[in-house]
Amino acid sequence: MIFFRATALLVFSLGCIATQTTVTVSSTGAQAVPTTLFGATFEEVNQAGDGGIYAELLKNRAFQKVTPGTPESLDGWQSVGGANITVVQDASPVSTALPNSLRVTIPTGKIAPVGFANEGYFGGMAVDTTLTYTVSFFYKFPTASSFRGTAVIGFQTASGLSLGSTTAPINGNQTTWLQVTVSFKPVQTSLNNNNVFAITFNAMAAAGQTIHFAMLSSLPPTLAGGCRIDLVSVLQEMQPGFLRFPGTENLGKTIADRWQWNNTVGPVVNRPGRVGSNGYVYTDGLGLFEFLTLAEFLRATPIMSIYAGLSLDGSIVDEEDLFPFIQQAIDQINFVVGPTNTPQGAMRASLGHSTPFALTYIEIGSQEFLTSDTYQTRWLDFVTILSQSFPQLRFIAASSVNNPVLAPDPTHWDLHLYQTPSWLAQNSMFYDGIERNGVMYLEGEYAAISDNSDDPNSDRFPFPTIESALGEAAFMTGLERNSDIVFGASYSPLFNNILTTQLTPSLISFNVNQVFRSTSFYVQKLFSLNRGTQYWPSTVPDPNGSIFWSVVVQSGAKTFKVVNLSNVPENVTFISPALLAGSGTVTVLNGTGSTSNTPSTPNAAVPVTSSINLGNQPQWTYVAPPMSLSVIRVL
Repeated sequence: MIFFRATALLVFSLGCIATQTTVTVSSTGAQAVPTTLFGATFEEVNQAGDGGIYAELLKNRAFQKVTPGTPESLDGWQSVGGANITVVQDASPVSTALPNSLRVTIPTGKIAPVGFANEGYFGGMAVDTTLTYTVSFFYKFPTASSFRGTAVIGFQTASGLSLGSTTAPINGNQTTWLQVTVSFKPVQTSLNNNNVFAITFNAMAAAGQTIHFAMLSSLPPTLAGGCRIDLVSVLQEMQPGFLRFPGTENLGKTIADRWQWNNTVGPVVNRPGRVGSNGYVYTDGLGLFEFLTLAEFLRATPIMSIYAGLSLDGSIVDEEDLFPFIQQAIDQINFVVGPTNTPQGAMRASLGHSTPFALTYIEIGSQEFLTSDTYQTRWLDFVTILSQSFPQLRFIAASSVNNPVLAPDPTHWDLHLYQTPSWLAQNSMFYDGIERNGVMYLEGEYAAISDNSDDPNSDRFPFPTIESALGEAAFMTGLERNSDIVFGASYSPLFNNILTTQLTPSLISFNVNQVFRSTSFYVQKLFSLNRGTQYWPSTVPDPNGSIFWSVVVQSGAKTFKVVNLSNVPENVTFISPALLAGSGTVTVLNGTGSTSNTPSTPNAAVPVTSSINLGNQPQWTYVAPPMSLSVIRVL
């Protein structure tokens, strides 16, 4: 019987008699486990991109998709020292993509520094004295001036205390746009994150001057194409087998505001941005090249969705108008995999990636089951043309399986599933009875979101709980058992900025300088890191029972995953096909059903690893703690 210290104390203190489950494991009929089985789906909700993994500190940095002259156009910006600031539609904009600029007029009669500041995204700005920040902006004077001065660029507290700055020369003769780039390291920390980024001038020297600013940026050090180091590091910790992007919400609320790859690549000054699906503007700083770079950095297989004529507001592109959208998809794919003698491949090379990105999967639209009556024709047109240009790629259908029936027959389907923990556990056998006919399945989005079986979308969990995470874990044992036809699965949504939440629960929550790993995150991590290369068949669990399991093998090591959904310990006896080495480890995530890792209790439930000793025997018994996921790894 396997005991580690914490479990033994728990079992005896409860004084409960464990029930018995016997599992027979066989190496006969072993199947390969795809490296893509457990991955990550990016969804642009909860400020996951802008104000999230995209590391830009300045909110509304380029005045994209705002109405000049309105208070809303100054979202994130404020005057310093009495400067007059307003967003204007510039007569000679910094680029055709960015028609607006910030007009700053320095008043007369002032003594203290005068200028403007940005409060950052929700929660302010964390200022770190160990980091070097890179700042860039464009400026010009509407008419030539004799002014010769300097701009002070840096961070301040809300009360105006400087936390560190640098300077840049500003020339009144500059009547065309000039980009300024500087870097500096703060010299002082703040007691909180209630800080601003500011550009100020000597009030007396600059009195009466009017200066225009455009495309301002302030970035800390980043990873993988401009991403926040801490959030990328958490993704690395999970080791996702794939990265699915850009996400349903990112494909566009309307046809006009759809994802257009060519508007998301190249210099940010040439990216117009879009009105997003969740009440905020997408800057598209996190664009196609950044997603591909992130996937490559994570060593994750990219699964790229393309806009296929359906927007989230229900608007649909008529079939006779589809070809320009198909051509845009062809160009998007060529940017990813095309040779450098194509315009799109040459563009990719100009960004520093001359070799094609690895790409296997293209998803035709996303959540097409929302309006499936036109998906037949759109699927036919997109797949027929794209498969001729890219016969090496695999195309994923995004509607309900065979509803409607599609032609050509899809070889891959994407299913989305949001349910209760108990439903997920009871349906962990969902794929067991599906015909093995060469068709593969992706659970592109799934999560246990509430306990309301009548309407799971009601009464959503604010954060994942032990109960919800274990329901997902039970479901995932079924995904492993059916990994001959399930090639990938990912929890969604991935990210949540805790100060501006639209959808709960999420896998990873964060604020400006903290990251919170949920109970579901630890389940995803434990399954991903213990994915194995082969699945060994075993006794199939009772879908209405409380114990679920799976067994995988890699390089001789056997990994047994055991999920206990009951409130008492459970005896699980494994009968293995071969002797197991005496030593190994067991990692346990457990707690009460309602336990959540929240910002106030970030480590309420975390995995604990202990050593075990089996004593070289093919049959052994494990006492699974109440409400737990256990990952047992032995040779």
